[in-house]
Amino acid sequence: MGTFNEKLGKRLKEIRNARGLSQDQISKLLGVNRATVSQIENGKRSLTAHDLSQVADALAISIDGFLDPEKEIEVVLEAETTAYEKGKMRINVPQKNVRKFKEVLLYILEQVSSRPNVGETVVYKLLYFIDFDFYEKYEEQLIGATYIKNKYGPTPVEFSKIVQQMVQDGDITKVAEKYYEYPQTKYLPRREPDLRVLSASELKTIDEVLCRLAHMDASTVSSYSHEDVPWLTTADGGIIEYESVFYRTSPYSQRNYDESVQ
Repeated sequence: MGTFNEKLGKRLKEIRNARGLSQDQISKLLGVNRATVSQIENGKRSLTAHDLSQVADALAISIDGFLDPEKEIEVVLEAETTAYEKGKMRINVPQKNVRKFKEVLLYILEQVSSRPNVGETVVYKLLYFIDFDFYEKYEEQLIGATYIKNKYGPTPVEFSKIVQQMVQDGDITKVAEKYYEYPQTKYLPRREPDLRVLSASELKTIDEVLCRLAHMDASTVSSYSHEDVPWLTTADGGIIEYESVFYRTSPYSQRNYDESVQ
């Protein structure tokens, strides 16, 4: 059956391979050396609760999803043919949504990826606020990604799979860097976004979010997201409901709910 450490190591290797990541890339995300990652995967090094939280966050997965494969959210891009695995929550992403996700991400990267503070964690939060601000203002989806509550803030579960596809297609480049002493994953655009898929109101919302938040580093924007009502009302590892956006308070609310009816 294997020890608990061996099971955790095997699970780490499974998810790492599914994400298309090398041991070296994981080591940089976690701030350890490659030998340590190898020891974990071989069950020769134990993981503390803090280590486990770091690993889960680095892989953009809930701790429950890491420990129990049946609790992991399976993301299926609609054009794929993927066997359904019993017990998993499955999210089917239509191709039109995939295309929009890609073009919005490319637009964000075109505008702010050159800033040293903008790594993967910041991009997660920019996408979240773009989606939730637009939904609050117009009661319609912009990207409509699915966000889960992770330790460092809302995480779009479709991100890893779509980005992996974009890297393979040559749309973006994934780079492991450091921001001060912390490991940072950056994405650099390799083509211009196709803005024909975005309306004027969608572009306006994206620009407003970038203007408001893109100067923040990962720690600051994560802390900021933790005070938003949708985050506060969601259980750890749970899916953040779009409808909760209508209970936002200042300064997060994008609408004036106190307006009296004339």
